[in-house]
Amino acid sequence: MTRTLVIVDIQRDYFPGGAYPLVGSDAAADRAAALLARHRANREPVVHVQHESREAGASMLVPGTPGGEIDARVAPLEGETVVRKTHPNAFLDTTLHDRLRETGASDLLIVGMMSSMCVDATVRAAADLGFTVTVAADACAAPDLEHDGVRVGGAQVHAAFMAALGSAYARVVPAAELLG
Repeated sequence: MTRTLVIVDIQRDYFPGGAYPLVGSDAAADRAAALLARHRANREPVVHVQHESREAGASMLVPGTPGGEIDARVAPLEGETVVRKTHPNAFLDTTLHDRLRETGASDLLIVGMMSSMCVDATVRAAADLGFTVTVAADACAAPDLEHDGVRVGGAQVHAAFMAALGSAYARVVPAAELLG
């Protein structure tokens, strides 16, 4: 079984000073970087996913802007796969599925931004496509949200999405468990 690390949208707009900072994004990126270093040391495959907002007037994740850039802590090295996407699901209208199959990937470790959007959509799609999925929960982050006048803090948003993913789609564990 080949485990591939899939790093979803760890881009500068999700950090303090960016267009849409998430709760705990710096700590999540640090844990993702530790997992990335471990994968590189073990010569395990890595795929970087980068969201590109293409809508006119988009305010975040715009190609060619500092906020759209992948954070330096998890920046791709020459030769590592980078998949660009325009939808929350990293498999939709991208080459991700084909690239994973070409490398023989069957087991995915997913980290990234946002737990409540792109991580969620990507994990569910990966499971639906037959991959065995693990999520390093503390290497992901979520925003504060509001619905029908009710504010939901980012930590609670994150916990709810990790609980949902862990109930049917993925094994959800802390990064420390994966790092040993």
